[in-house]
Amino acid sequence: MPPPRTPRSAIVAVIIANIALAFGPWFVRLADTGPVAAGFWRIALALPVLLAAAAWTDRRGMLPTRTLWLPLLVGGLAFAVDLGSWHIGIRRTTLANATLFGNCAVLIFPLYGFIAMRRWPTRAQGLALLLAAVGGMLLLGRSAELSSRHLAGDLFCLLAGVLYAVYFIAMRGVRRTMAPLPALALSSVAGVVPLLLFALALGETILPERWGPLFALALVSQIAGQGLMIYALGHLSPLVVGLALLVQPLVGATIGWLAYGERLGPMDAVGGVLVAAALVIVSARRTPDR
Repeated sequence: MPPPRTPRSAIVAVIIANIALAFGPWFVRLADTGPVAAGFWRIALALPVLLAAAAWTDRRGMLPTRTLWLPLLVGGLAFAVDLGSWHIGIRRTTLANATLFGNCAVLIFPLYGFIAMRRWPTRAQGLALLLAAVGGMLLLGRSAELSSRHLAGDLFCLLAGVLYAVYFIAMRGVRRTMAPLPALALSSVAGVVPLLLFALALGETILPERWGPLFALALVSQIAGQGLMIYALGHLSPLVVGLALLVQPLVGATIGWLAYGERLGPMDAVGGVLVAAALVIVSARRTPDR
């Protein structure tokens, strides 16, 4: 029997997740705490909601088996260092560079999927990857700037992108047997304390004067964005999840246009169309790798 098609609900979830996550850099820029402290508050403010929702919907899921503790811990720690590194990079480089390097999981996570399945991409998958690569370069190439002035920030964002892929790999394994809310809640527990210790070690400002950006970061990025992403990880192949990350640069460019008057050019529109076409191709195919 042929495998089922990719669930439409999961496709919608991963697209909405990336739209929500694209607002994260803007909220980090608006926060008056240190960048790592902003990551701590993102998780800390969301954690009570996530724990309550997870306990309400799946109380048994809050008691994972022994085999799940290690991937939950690895996923939580990887996500914590990912957030800390990315937030530092956001304030030390351009938003375009931060989006580019912070989402290098676009390539790493699909590559992991093909290695895990021990097979090469199909022609359709190869076409989707090509369209996504060209679209991503068009979205970011016009505004990305490589210079020594931004080198430190670029490296922090690159580290964040690698760790984001590690987080995806760990949580994909967790999601095979655990519901999304308990998985996100427990991995968040593993990450919140390391972020606070990291922020304190850097001597950052921890307590904000303005809570609005931090509550927005927790609600939009962690609860909505990461919650939908964790749900999608249990239903979509690494290829689809990886390509969907390219939605973030498109939304980020739109945010920059609306918030800071950064113009969108014709190439941005073409890039967005190519990314959308890549997602349509991979989501329309039957997916045997879930």
